Amino acid sequence: MEPWRLAELTYGQIKGEPPFQVAVLPLGATEPHNLHLPYGTDTFQVEVIASRACAIAHGRGARVVLLPALPYGTETNQMRFPLAMNLNPSTMGRVLADLIDSLEAHGVDRLLILNGHGGNDLKWVLRELHRSTKVHIFLCNWFRMISDCYSSIFQEKDDHAGEMETSMGLAHFPALVEMDRADEGAVKRSRFEAVNRGWVEITRPWHLLTTNSGSGDPRAATAAKGEELTKVVAERIGGFLGDLAASPIDETFPF
Repeated sequence: MEPWRLAELTYGQIKGEPPFQVAVLPLGATEPHNLHLPYGTDTFQVEVIASRACAIAHGRGARVVLLPALPYGTETNQMRFPLAMNLNPSTMGRVLADLIDSLEAHGVDRLLILNGHGGNDLKWVLRELHRSTKVHIFLCNWFRMISDCYSSIFQEKDDHAGEMETSMGLAHFPALVEMDRADEGAVKRSRFEAVNRGWVEITRPWHLLTTNSGSGDPRAATAAKGEELTKVVAERIGGFLGDLAASPIDETFPF
């Protein structure tokens, strides 16, 4: 039993205790990841990272609670692949608002949304809820916090089911990885150079962008790379959670 994991706690263990200082809500997805990784890849990854980060924060004295992961995300551009399970952005916003209302009702006033799915665009949720809740909401897209160490671990930058995510799979759920099925993860360029350069943004239709939903070559992946990345990310998030729990909430918080 991990004392920070709500799903494993009993009412008897938390009854009469002061409220947790910080809640962590992991967000995953159910979607294809090339031919070799499971549909639950995003959820499995973010659960490992969240648990390790909470363990670090707990070890430093923080009263942190890890909420069960939400295993669905926004998949509007992957719906041509079978059983990609979509929550529209507005639906995701409503789900998060309801869960945040629950935290407020139970006296938890700090929340880290730990997002593990690139299709979830959530900054607007923070802006919309900023004036309607007493819960202080923080957002971490864990895959965007590794730019300074990425090239020292991985050979090439990828996007989806490539070397990085495959390494995470080999490290944390190897029995579900079928490397002999993987394709090279090649992607097509847009006919518009402004899109290729990032000057103009689109919602990419994944069935046209990729061959089998993968973006990035997974063949250089190793479990050791996945474990190295996990350690870095968990330490960074765990440190933040410890700082967040220790910080008093006053009129200038979080500054």
